[in-house]
Amino acid sequence: MKKLELIFKEDNKKIFVEEGTTLLNFAKDYQKFYKSPIVAARINNSIVELFRPLTRSGVVEFIDVNTTDGFRIYQRGLLFILHASIRELFPGYKLKVSHSIGRGIYCELRDHDRKLVLSEEDVKRIKSEMEKIIENDYEFKKHELFKYEAFKLFEKMKYEDKVSLLKYRKKKTIKVYEAAGHFDYFYGYMPPSTGLLKHFDLVKYSEGFVLVLPKFDNGNPICEFKPLPKLSAVFLEYEKWLEIMNIDSVGDLNSLIARGERTVTDLIIMAEALHEKRIAMIAEEIKQKPKVRLILIAGPSSSGKTTFSKRLMVQLRASGLRPVTISLDDYFVDREKTPRDENGNYDFEALEALDVELFNKNLLELFEGKEVELPRFDFTTGKRKKNGRFLKIDKDQPIIVEGIHGLNPKLTEMVPEELKFKIYASALTQLNLDNTNRIHTTDTRLLRRLVRDSKFRNHDALATLKMWPNVRRGEDRNIFPFQENADVMFNSALVYEIAVLKMFAEPLLIAVPDSEPEISEATRLLKILDYFLPITNLEDIPRTSLIREFIGRSVFRY
Repeated sequence: MKKLELIFKEDNKKIFVEEGTTLLNFAKDYQKFYKSPIVAARINNSIVELFRPLTRSGVVEFIDVNTTDGFRIYQRGLLFILHASIRELFPGYKLKVSHSIGRGIYCELRDHDRKLVLSEEDVKRIKSEMEKIIENDYEFKKHELFKYEAFKLFEKMKYEDKVSLLKYRKKKTIKVYEAAGHFDYFYGYMPPSTGLLKHFDLVKYSEGFVLVLPKFDNGNPICEFKPLPKLSAVFLEYEKWLEIMNIDSVGDLNSLIARGERTVTDLIIMAEALHEKRIAMIAEEIKQKPKVRLILIAGPSSSGKTTFSKRLMVQLRASGLRPVTISLDDYFVDREKTPRDENGNYDFEALEALDVELFNKNLLELFEGKEVELPRFDFTTGKRKKNGRFLKIDKDQPIIVEGIHGLNPKLTEMVPEELKFKIYASALTQLNLDNTNRIHTTDTRLLRRLVRDSKFRNHDALATLKMWPNVRRGEDRNIFPFQENADVMFNSALVYEIAVLKMFAEPLLIAVPDSEPEISEATRLLKILDYFLPITNLEDIPRTSLIREFIGRSVFRY
């Protein structure tokens, strides 16, 4: 029997094991190094499941729930159990995993176009059935089936959405998971057994329920659900947009793309029209509030805020207003006054990195009709200096300010609330791979950023992937806690955009070296892109489209 050499990163211990050994027992031994359950591992930067027989030597690093990959694996395992429970209790209905709400996922039960409105008792029954499966600690098993074998299985189980999704996939085999006598398809990795997944909650919400996922704080699991009604409403609005376009999943989108260029053009026209209509409605809402003098736009990275603000400005002008813009970047404090993060680096995303007092003073003076000299920040010297740009506004000239702190009350604490109109913009993807496999909203934004960083900032995919965790931490701290403060939300996602981004992003991700830790994230994104048929004719995408901010040839200047 071939011997494999394993080096455990946690304590640098080196051992030899027989080929075909799993990491299950080692995970139990190394759990003491982690504050949340270990659900998988990395060997030489590639993710492996704990129940997978090993075939190669390498450096082992375990993955716990507190990591991004570990959280996804834990979530995937719970969705498997949830789906199995629904099949047992409601055999005539299908589980539809809809969208995220904080650390939870909103789900519904459907029979074709009909929704089953669940009661509190129904939700309790589902949770109880899930707990039975978890208590029995069933092992997850992975089966590799030929495509026709998988399709036979899915057709028998009435998984039309999965057949539709996998129809255009190039691979000849499909990996299917089994546990508790239930078979399912998930594009990512699974935990070793159901017994690891005991920390969760199920809460009735709207017509369905929310699967609440845990956060481990010093080893203690916390399952808290905080309703986000405004965010939920935007997801539901996008769901209606998909219904208008007759698209429920990526399988439907691929079928449409496969029908030819004319159909794709019609889809692009419809998606862009829905965006334009929504922006026009927001402009009209602002017009109907004559007291509004300040329009604040915030959103996470690569949400299309800049293009949205420019298109909103056009619509405001069409409504008879004359908006002006002020850049928050010019209100940075001098470099030596910039706060530092826990690693001692300058924290330019902290609110304290801005001269909030001067910003508020300038705004109030402008609203009083005074002429104000705006500052300019010189990023080369790290100093703010006088710009020589003077601004004076009339009452029909609202000021548009775009920035990550736009919805934080402290940014404009001296400005009366009735003078503000707050907008949250983000790419809130509602299109899923199938009924149980979600596309995370952050994945759409990351694909956008990968493409934009390559085209306009001379950054390769590795550089973008390395900085992305820090970007996400900044969003969690500075943006997401304030999103419900918005007066309106704008969903910048376009149903066709990943099919467009695919041809730009794939070569960038393929170039990420196997030797880098980011290879696992690059591989995961490549798997997502593999489900999409590409849209290669870009001529029909309007030059005002939000996606042009990332792929180029926009009519707007950035």
